[in-house]
Amino acid sequence: MMEQKVSEIMTRDVITTTPETDVVYAFEKLMQYKISSLPVVDGEKIIGIITATDVGHNLILDKYELGTKVEEIMVKDVVTISPDDTLETAIDVMKEAIPGSGILNQIPIVEDGKLVGIISDGDIIQEVF
Repeated sequence: MMEQKVSEIMTRDVITTTPETDVVYAFEKLMQYKISSLPVVDGEKIIGIITATDVGHNLILDKYELGTKVEEIMVKDVVTISPDDTLETAIDVMKEAIPGSGILNQIPIVEDGKLVGIISDGDIIQEVF
């Protein structure tokens, strides 16, 4: 089971945003689709990621000025895996990617520099249990 490739269970139709998108609209997209993160893409290439937790927290604290763009707030150092990686690798990356006690909820899947999918902790849990 843990040797299964992430490509077998990843979501292929990834909901994304662009660097020029207003943070408020990106947050609305996160809420509309009930997802925890949005990969930021330039064409098919992933250049960043934003999370509902970070964006929502900062919106509540009024940290963004009107017109703040996604590229100004996105995490640029995106942790990704390959479609050929196993579920075990995905879990290890989710656990080890954030120093301390944080765990990544979703990991974009990249092949030949292109965003081809995304896998969430929920996808893995449903598959394993």
